[in-house]
Amino acid sequence: MKISDLPFGISDWSALEPTQHAGETGCAYWRTQRFGDIRVRMVEYTPGYRADHWCVKGHILLCLEGVLHTTLADGRSFTLTPGLSYQVADDAEPHLSHTETGAKLFIVD
Repeated sequence: MKISDLPFGISDWSALEPTQHAGETGCAYWRTQRFGDIRVRMVEYTPGYRADHWCVKGHILLCLEGVLHTTLADGRSFTLTPGLSYQVADDAEPHLSHTETGAKLFIVD
């Protein structure tokens, strides 16, 4: 990722209206900002959320609250708790996430 032509700025995430995205079960609420080609999101998953697709988009993802489980298409699985992050490249390793308790994430992609 190359960050260019981006002046210093402050983001008040609470001032951004969330958009709802249904999963296979549960919902995700995204507060999204775009800076050129970079998308930055604060995402909250409801308890019981399960993604409805295998994602192939690259991300840098930081767990802020809750517990997030992510399974890769090759069968490996990982659990993120607050303070843990993962990174994955575009089209590298399809991944699917779910949470029993809910989770709040900060995502750059």
